[in-house]
Amino acid sequence: MYLPPHDPHVDDPMRFKPLFRIHLMERKCATVECMYGHKGPHNGHIQIVKKDEFSTKCNQTDHHRMSGGRQEEFRTWLREEWGRTLEDIFHEHMQELILMKFIYTSQYDNCLTYRRIYLPPSSPEDLIQPGLFKGTYGSHGLEIVMLSFHGKKAKGTKITGDPNIPAGQQTVEIDLAHPLQLPDIENLRDFSELSRIVLEVQEQVRREEQKQEQQHQEEKEHFQQAASKPASPLGKGAEGEETAAGTEGTTQDEGPASQPFVLPMGVISRNEDYPRSCRICFYGTGLIAGHGFTSPERTPGVFVLFDDDRFGFIWLELKSFSLYSRIKVSFQNAQAPSREAFDEMLKNIQSLAT
Repeated sequence: MYLPPHDPHVDDPMRFKPLFRIHLMERKCATVECMYGHKGPHNGHIQIVKKDEFSTKCNQTDHHRMSGGRQEEFRTWLREEWGRTLEDIFHEHMQELILMKFIYTSQYDNCLTYRRIYLPPSSPEDLIQPGLFKGTYGSHGLEIVMLSFHGKKAKGTKITGDPNIPAGQQTVEIDLAHPLQLPDIENLRDFSELSRIVLEVQEQVRREEQKQEQQHQEEKEHFQQAASKPASPLGKGAEGEETAAGTEGTTQDEGPASQPFVLPMGVISRNEDYPRSCRICFYGTGLIAGHGFTSPERTPGVFVLFDDDRFGFIWLELKSFSLYSRIKVSFQNAQAPSREAFDEMLKNIQSLAT
């Protein structure tokens, strides 16, 4: 298992924890050992479910128990997962979230199902190299997000989840067709000024989507009326392709030079060591929900690109800032065989989450 570094140190390397191991024996036999817990390797089982999916099961879960009971197990888990003790955490809401995570994860006793994840394919037009990033999520700690590019949109998909937003959900969506011009550094400190800029773009996006929907409806009606007449789709298709290419070509070239950056007053950040300059910002939306993924909604925000390996997202409604740093682990054989295979994987992990 690859674990993120301790909150809020997003630039620290990932941590590694073995969960099971396989001993290949003579005569094509093998034994499986569960590595979970603190009493050493013990008997386990692996089952191939289907292509790109397998399950592990521990046959001796008593090896996971501690003499001090659940309280000792929780304190040990807290030190390993969070790098702190219960006494270090004064915030009641954070204590509640951490306890929920412990109860949720420890109930499986290393009886888990594994599914293959592809790394996102890249193209020369991408804003930065897509991939996996560690991100700060307030009291939830650090979580893993996959950044991928889809034409005029970029998506941040949760690979690890929390009690509010599960893994597989699209935590942020970046609208690459709507870059934001930040105010000068003094005015940027004023949250209301940033809020005004973002909400203006949100209204612009809403009007554009409304117009596109109207045009789509008109084209549909026109097509139905002209269905009996001969059509010349070649000319129309060529024109459409040219327009799309023109739009994509301008998206990446209009980014300004590096500009000073500071978080507005009142915006909370787990990590105060964020970069003080950025390359470009875009309008985006972030997914928020109650415990158990109740009442999910997409809310406006600002995507901030700092450099090739770091970006941020300002959650306008939460007055919160998430900082993301690239995971620099080399995963072998993780590339998707095709764009279609990657898109299918994204759909599958989202359907599992819902």
